[in-house]
Amino acid sequence: QVQLVESGGGLVQAGGSLRLSCAASGRFVRLNVMDWYRQAPGKQREFVAASTSIGTTNYADSVKGRFTISRDNAKNTVYLQMNSLKPEDTAVYYCHTGATGVYKNLEVWGQGTLVTVSS
Repeated sequence: QVQLVESGGGLVQAGGSLRLSCAASGRFVRLNVMDWYRQAPGKQREFVAASTSIGTTNYADSVKGRFTISRDNAKNTVYLQMNSLKPEDTAVYYCHTGATGVYKNLEVWGQGTLVTVSS
């Protein structure tokens, strides 16, 4: 199984920056994609950014140019650098991975970390 633990959320003023981290642990063959989603109060969970094991990245239009996803494969960790934060970025941010497990493919979510951007 795979476990994901996020950290780095908090309260920041508009225009500020935060960096989220998500560390994977457990038994697996490969973390194929590691990505971030977010869920604002009263809204559905939405895609933010993704990073594949071969280095490709993808971003939601709403965060392009402000957020950067990166990963350290040696540490099984993915990061989300968030700059120029806006109040509408306020949400619980969830880390997700699609992994190749020892016996089967896995879809795993972290517990979430709250990001609050004040105006």
